Amino acid sequence: MTALTSLSFKLRERMREKPLVVASHNPGKLAEIEELLAPFGIATAGAAALGLAEPEETGATFEDNAALKARLAAAESGLVALADDSGLVVPALSGAPGIYSARWAGPAKDFRAAMARVETELGEGDRRAYFVAVLALAWPDGDEALYRGEAHGHLEFPPRGARGFGYDPIFVPDGYRETFGEMDPVLKHRISHRARAFEKLRAACL
Repeated sequence: MTALTSLSFKLRERMREKPLVVASHNPGKLAEIEELLAPFGIATAGAAALGLAEPEETGATFEDNAALKARLAAAESGLVALADDSGLVVPALSGAPGIYSARWAGPAKDFRAAMARVETELGEGDRRAYFVAVLALAWPDGDEALYRGEAHGHLEFPPRGARGFGYDPIFVPDGYRETFGEMDPVLKHRISHRARAFEKLRAACL
């Protein structure tokens, strides 16, 4: 049995009786992941609802942080855990905010302020940007798998749209005119960075 087949088998077996822990304390992200999982009939439980700790994200990459969060949730809960680390990458800002995307919003998680900071620091610079999402699956016995997705586009100011969360109101994906903040969630869930990472997970493990 290959490692990939083994992971797929283990996920299907564990999902029959136990929920998948979504290792996020971000309500918007939790809702989006649950919607992506809904067609597969997988029961989920959010980290906050289970009283799990929110770890400090000390990794140097999206992959590091996603794995860190999934490992901790799996170890604390004794369940299979799915974690996401995602962020906005602006090449003209040397990749910022990148893995610090949430931290740019500060303790109050004020993404309006974070988007204003992006606009101020970018000035008249190149507005190309992309979102990255890395999904990490972790088992209590130590097995793990990582899946990365990206959505490329450009930034527009001022922010537009009240849908989505985070930096969605300033990001326009390639081939579209609406920001993620304006876009119908059904469409966004087909083309987003998180949807692309999830499709890789789905193909491998479900």
